[in-house]
Amino acid sequence: MTDEKKVMLTLPEGKTVELPLRKGTEGPQAIDITSLYQQTGMFTFDPGFVSTASCDSGITYIDGQEGILRYRGYPIEELAGNASYLEVVHLLLYGELPSVEELQSFRGHITHHTMINEALRRFFEGFHYDAHPMAMMVGVTGSLAAFYHDSLDIKDARHRDISAHRMIAKMPTIAAACYKHNMGEPVMYPRNDLSYTGNFLYMMFATPCEEYEPNPIAEKALDLLFVLHADHEQNASTSTVRLASSSGANPFACVAAGIASLWGPAHGGANEAVLDMLEEIGSVDNIEKYIAKAKDKDDPFRLMGFGHRVYKNYDPRAKIIREVCHQVLEELADTNNPLFELAMRLEEIALQDEYFAERKLYPNVDFYSGIIYQALGIPRTMFTVMFAIARTAGWVAHWTEMISDPQLRIGRPRQIYTGPTKRAFVPIEQR
Repeated sequence: MTDEKKVMLTLPEGKTVELPLRKGTEGPQAIDITSLYQQTGMFTFDPGFVSTASCDSGITYIDGQEGILRYRGYPIEELAGNASYLEVVHLLLYGELPSVEELQSFRGHITHHTMINEALRRFFEGFHYDAHPMAMMVGVTGSLAAFYHDSLDIKDARHRDISAHRMIAKMPTIAAACYKHNMGEPVMYPRNDLSYTGNFLYMMFATPCEEYEPNPIAEKALDLLFVLHADHEQNASTSTVRLASSSGANPFACVAAGIASLWGPAHGGANEAVLDMLEEIGSVDNIEKYIAKAKDKDDPFRLMGFGHRVYKNYDPRAKIIREVCHQVLEELADTNNPLFELAMRLEEIALQDEYFAERKLYPNVDFYSGIIYQALGIPRTMFTVMFAIARTAGWVAHWTEMISDPQLRIGRPRQIYTGPTKRAFVPIEQR
């Protein structure tokens, strides 16, 4: 919303222009520069969009200084462990937590769409046996538009709902099929009698030759991880989905673009990098040496899983996931898991070091999530895929919100041109 207050901008030649202030229900105010170029002939310059609000949104609120994360007003600490992932998906999509009847109906809609077309299953045969699962996720998700063009009118609210439900329902099926393709095992059909995460575990680890029932501890832990990763405001992948959506592209293409953005190691691959780092450190005895390396600006070693682009306080999700890590390892893995013990000791030492305290480099959600995935038997190449399954809820919520906005405009960032000025063309024989 636009506030009545304005800011005055004085240009070098002395001209003054007024720019309105915009303020939401919480968070900092924003200077509305929509008319800046028209009034001044100037752009703003903000690499990485660190100080730019790209949209209005009522989905997720983050206060990085205070370590606050809320979905539709609900603190993540209250949702985690109390609400199932599908309840949170309903909240993100429709703005409210569902009643018992609404959740039953919503679960029915999702369950109805869990299968994928048989031709899509054959599509996997075109990928090399050791293709990265994220490469397959990008390709298969983008191809969904070729199978479900019956509901691709993005201006139709009912079509938007169907597309959202299809993506949320099919993402675990596609992800499990990626894993099965890598393993050379037959793809398992979804089971509608299982929960969202229970069904995923079944499709991942079941085989036709023996009975399989998901472990309730694993099922619960995975559901919680999905809740924690469901949305995170205007991050790189969500912004990618929004930018692609602004052109009117179909939702499957937009989410495929989001998956491609998430694939980057600076975004979705951080938890895998944490495990690599812990294995490199190797022992609690080596922590001091590696902390010194991390503080040495000339040393390429970095502490992975510490610090966050937004949070300048303890990531609220990291506090929750740390406790879950204890529970999962007690039930499903060796309680003397060396990587977990190393991670806890590394966290303790780093938080007591002034270097990290001054820079507010606290553990983030990725610091422990990889250890949990490993305990659940999920290979590292699938870690980012797990992120994509969970984040699909946020992507489709933002896509729906954006497409429903009557003031939607195609995204078109500007630039500061630094190339050559005008020059004359020289024929090839004279060059």
